Amino acid sequence: MAIAHILGFPRIGASRELKTALEAYWKGDLAQTELLAVGRQLRQRHWQCQRDAGLDFVSVRDFSFYDHILDTSALLGVVPTRFGWRGDDMDLDTYFRMARGTAPSGAPVAACEMTKWFDTNYHYLVPEFEPAQDFRIASSKLFDEIAEAQTLGHAVKPVLVGPVTYLWLGKAKGDIDRLALLERLLPVYREILDRLARLGIEWVQLDEPALVLDLPPPWLAAYERAYAALASSPVSILLASYFGGLGENLATACQLPVAGLHLDIVRAPDELNAALTRLPADKILSLGVIDGRNVWRADLAAVLDQLQPVHQRFAERLWLAPSCSLLHVPVDLTREQKLDPEIKRWLAFALQKLDELRVLKVALTQGRSAVAEEIEQATAAVESRRQSPRIHRPHVTQRATSLTEAHAQRASTYATRRQAQRAHLPLPLFPTTTIGSFPQTADIRAARRDYKAGRLSAAGYAEKMRTAIAHAVRVQENIGLDVLVHGEAERTDMVEYFGELLDGFVFTQYGWVQSYGSRCVKPPIIFGDVARPQPMTVEWTRYAQSLTTKPMKGMLTGPVTILQWSFVRDDQPRAATALQIALAIRDEVADLERAGIRVIQIDEPALREGLPLRRAEQAAYLDWAVRAFHVATAVATDETQIHTHMCYAEFNDIIEAIAAMDADVVTIETSRSDMELLDAFVNFKYPNEIGPGVYDIHSPRVPETDEMLRLMHKATQVLPASRLWINPDCGLKTRGWPEVEAALRRMVATARILRAESRAMEV
Repeated sequence: MAIAHILGFPRIGASRELKTALEAYWKGDLAQTELLAVGRQLRQRHWQCQRDAGLDFVSVRDFSFYDHILDTSALLGVVPTRFGWRGDDMDLDTYFRMARGTAPSGAPVAACEMTKWFDTNYHYLVPEFEPAQDFRIASSKLFDEIAEAQTLGHAVKPVLVGPVTYLWLGKAKGDIDRLALLERLLPVYREILDRLARLGIEWVQLDEPALVLDLPPPWLAAYERAYAALASSPVSILLASYFGGLGENLATACQLPVAGLHLDIVRAPDELNAALTRLPADKILSLGVIDGRNVWRADLAAVLDQLQPVHQRFAERLWLAPSCSLLHVPVDLTREQKLDPEIKRWLAFALQKLDELRVLKVALTQGRSAVAEEIEQATAAVESRRQSPRIHRPHVTQRATSLTEAHAQRASTYATRRQAQRAHLPLPLFPTTTIGSFPQTADIRAARRDYKAGRLSAAGYAEKMRTAIAHAVRVQENIGLDVLVHGEAERTDMVEYFGELLDGFVFTQYGWVQSYGSRCVKPPIIFGDVARPQPMTVEWTRYAQSLTTKPMKGMLTGPVTILQWSFVRDDQPRAATALQIALAIRDEVADLERAGIRVIQIDEPALREGLPLRRAEQAAYLDWAVRAFHVATAVATDETQIHTHMCYAEFNDIIEAIAAMDADVVTIETSRSDMELLDAFVNFKYPNEIGPGVYDIHSPRVPETDEMLRLMHKATQVLPASRLWINPDCGLKTRGWPEVEAALRRMVATARILRAESRAMEV
């Protein structure tokens, strides 16, 4: 018989219970014992769901109060010195200070750096390795949760990040080679495995997604050393790769001394045959056949056709699973009572994907006739989607295919545009601005709820939004910012807002996915061709501009980010969908210009996130991603200053593409990395203007002016002052007004000090 399992389950709860509890705890409104109880309830509910679906194991340690990589750092005792950790069992508030900079107890401190988890919109906390780094078991969380699951009678498969991937994801602080730490780390992994064996664990899943990357030879060789050292462990290791194919690393992975190998054959279906020829006869083969990254229902009949010959060969050595952890999809489709019934039929969320695994397992072990009705329903749903006339809009396709190179080029070079913009925008040295959003207050959220529930009229809602916009403009003027924003009071989310106003999208009520910590997003679902029926932001921006004589910045989300942060149709190339979105944004840029808006920001924080993990595929992606940005922006005249924003990513490998986007100003996240990310722009000699973020908006901690000044001094040492802007790292939506005002006043003070220093140098 085949074995069914998953690599991980969503943590947040179907109603975002974890988010609610975390934020209440951070505010001091919930006791730590109550927070721990919420975590326990969620774990136990999710384990029972897996058991009810007929899975052979429940996954343990996929639950986290913030991030599974941070959990790994806590387990291994990787705690930077600045957190003052005494070396005892990791306490929850030290853990939260590493994540956020603050916690209910302990002094505020700079949080750990955060960046994207491979090519997803999930953010992990980057491990920091210090010169005297050692490792030891420093948290009992893993073992406590195993005992908890075993007490409930579950068969347990613990999930851990593998040692090589963990080191790969980290950063060395000081003169230290990360790979050289492997010999210190492996004994601790062996100690963990031995302890798991004493708890009665038979199988442990070690996640090694770094194997899908183009690894330098020493790192690939490290896998052989690492798993040779763990080979005599008394537990069986399932080595899991995902987010792509193993490529040239497949031979190494198949020969490692582990008991089983998991492959993502949703992303890399062509790799199955190669794996079948290379995998030794005694090993388990786990196949990721259900898409863990998207929400479309599986074609179960087609999957079974793929699996049948493999099952005949492997029998009980064949394991069935999603391609990756289900962390990346919403929890439960059945809660969606307002979703279009036809489109709902095409979808599967985490719980439904568990059921798809059940059907596949039964079909393989008992025959297709045992689940004939379920297979027939899946086939009908897939065929319904394929033939639906709602998906294709000929006029959209025609417009996209008729584009010429002239449609993707601004009229003049940056040097010419810069002169035109300076004439229309007389800004001071070190101009200050924000990234776009301001706090979504309780009043704003209540107004939105009342409007959606029919308790507030459209006119009443608009008036409340105008009141919030006026407040944001007034605050910015009082603080002394140079380029203002309207604050985005009317927007729930930077992607959802636009998707709701575009054709080709549908939305869920409860389709939440964790982005980081307590931050959850509700990605739109792109089911068909995308078009803009009418302007989306013009009236709000025009109103904001009417309240001030200072430049008002129009705020748009870029085509690649809308694409990346949505669940995307899989029946056409992503490049085609991105181009359709770009044309919609292009029309919005033109309308903003006609409304008198001369600064327009088109955010592309997901540009780096969308980069394929393999170098051989990256050039093609960057070509169409940059072209989509060009199509969206090329309609702007020379006098209109185009900004873009990027955050929480490494830029070195895409810096040429960022330059090719040719935005007049790019703002980037740099504070958590202490301006390290700016190096990419310096080494490349980035030609346009740059706004390096001077404070971390994901932490409630308000930095001092001296701290911001230190960061900007680092920036001025490597970039001309005439090309530097001053701004926060990201939008301020999740913060409160008191801390926002305090931080922005210090930011403006920083700019004034820098201007005074510059004048003094000229004398």
